[in-house]
Amino acid sequence: MDSYLYFIYTLIYIGILIFSLNQKKIDSYFSRRSFIYLVIVGLIVDNAIVAIGRFIGEGALLENLNYLRYWSHAFLTPTLVLYCIGALEGSKYISIRKTALYGATLITVLLIVVEVQTELINLMLQPQWEFGVLRYVPIETSSGPPIMILIVTLILLLTGVLLWIFDKWVWLLVGASLMTIGSIVSFPIDSGAITNGFEVILIIFLMLTKQHLERDLYT
Repeated sequence: MDSYLYFIYTLIYIGILIFSLNQKKIDSYFSRRSFIYLVIVGLIVDNAIVAIGRFIGEGALLENLNYLRYWSHAFLTPTLVLYCIGALEGSKYISIRKTALYGATLITVLLIVVEVQTELINLMLQPQWEFGVLRYVPIETSSGPPIMILIVTLILLLTGVLLWIFDKWVWLLVGASLMTIGSIVSFPIDSGAITNGFEVILIIFLMLTKQHLERDLYT
């Protein structure tokens, strides 16, 4: 069952990416908000590899593809910080100073470095079957969520709060809150793909936020 869910998630991300890129103005592709495209590409890679794992079977090929999952996650997910500063830049009522832009860039780089140092340098994977899905997972698992995920989540929530207060746009906060709840709450469902479903919801709201902020700029 989960394999089909991951296939569906992959197709949804591809659809979101194609729909969003099919815009009338090329200018909008080059804002910091467009870092969301990199995150979506990473999620396409992640979900597609998990979806096809059972068809590839255990072995070096699937193991290396799963290493790609973890490395792409480490380098692409932190760019959500740059998306957030881009979202605040798109607000009519929030003024962003250059120091904030430099700070967001520095935080992004530091999060990538921290993720590589703490999660990837000594990463060793082993095959795992769960709910009909075959993937490779770390042999040694951490006791809690990675520091990178915690910080990115906090920045998403803070950005959502600011856009809600100043722009009366609540949907980024809703998406980030649902993602947080989905990561914390244990649902009585025999599936390991539930959290990935909340990621889809988050991306939809992030993309809606991008389009909302750019509607007045590029129409």
